[in-house]
Formats: sequence, C-alpha cells, structure tokens
Amino acid sequence: QVQPVESGGGLVQAGGSLRLSCVASGRALNTYGMGWFRQAPGKEREFVAAIRWSEGDAYYEDTVLGRFAISRDNAKNTVYLQMNSLKPEDTAVYYCAGRTLSGGRWSTPNDYDYWGQGTQVTVSS
Repeated sequence: QVQPVESGGGLVQAGGSLRLSCVASGRALNTYGMGWFRQAPGKEREFVAAIRWSEGDAYYEDTVLGRFAISRDNAKNTVYLQMNSLKPEDTAVYYCAGRTLSGGRWSTPNDYDYWGQGTQVTVSS
C-alpha cells in the first residue's frame, strides 16, 4: 500500500473538536513531510497544515492558525490533525498527503506525491 490512510472524520457541532489521523506506509514512508488539505463541494482543494518528519516544523493556513494543530509520531509513521473550535466553514473532505520534495511551498498540492482517499468532516451550526 502506497497511499496514506486517513481516519477520524465525522459529524460534530460548531465549537467542537475532532482529531484526524494519517498513517503512512509503503513508499509513502520515504517522504520529507506530510500535509493536510481539504476540499469543500464546489471549491478547490486548499492547504490546511503540514509538518516535516525530521524536525517537526509545522506550517498552517491562516484561517486555521490557533485552532488546528498538526503533530507527528515518527515511531508510528502517523501524522495527526487536532481540530478545535470547529466552524461550519471547516466542513470538507480532508486529505492527507506526503511529499518527497524538500523545497518549494508546503501549501502547493502539486508538490505532494502520495494522497489518501480522504475523510469527511462535517460541522453543524
């Protein structure tokens, strides 16, 4: 299996929390870092957060800064996205992706090589 595998999505009320998990396996293990993206119906896929496997440097999209936190467990080859203070506009399919590229922008989907199938997050008002 090459693709990362996401889990942890679901339905939550506004103001609630969810934690997404992403397990990397196969060739997806040989990545420089992992990112989370999301795509709402009728919208383009957008960057949420990313993290470098080695140093743990984290990067965030402005609208989630202070509410979401990305972390990694290298021993488990797993990346997490803790989402707090969720809003209805956070509703989307969330994708985990791995990149082998060390340079470039962490927010660019085309710079990622391996993509998961996605997990639905729905925030009710």
